[in-house]
Amino acid sequence: MGRDGRLHKPSQDWSDRTAPDLAAFEAIAQAALGALPETFRALCDGIVIRISDFPDMETLDALNIDTPYGLLGLFEGEGLAQAGATGWTGRMPNRIHLYRRPIIDYWAEYDDTLGAIITHVLVHEIGHHFGLSDDDMERIELASD
Repeated sequence: MGRDGRLHKPSQDWSDRTAPDLAAFEAIAQAALGALPETFRALCDGIVIRISDFPDMETLDALNIDTPYGLLGLFEGEGLAQAGATGWTGRMPNRIHLYRRPIIDYWAEYDDTLGAIITHVLVHEIGHHFGLSDDDMERIELASD
């Protein structure tokens, strides 16, 4: 309702929209990755992005997180900052997990767009791969806008 007491149509009609499913969420994440600066993106070669509704209990327990809504994303693997001088076979690929339901819950609470939140979580988790500081990640995120 507007200040004049009349019902106003919102700028976008959300009455028939649903939250994005896992496939749509993955498409948003891939688009966010594609919008990152090319030099940064080139270093991400081989990183696998996985979308799940929630983190598993083992992950939550290992991180001492008591609610499945408490984790938006997770980098899993060996970051460039920790990589040894020699590679070895049999190693699992580096993965970034994005958790759909906690991200959607966060989205509902704040004024950011869903795409901006997914980009933020993605950059933060990729930043762990590179061993970047929060300031470095913020600069990369701003460059993707």
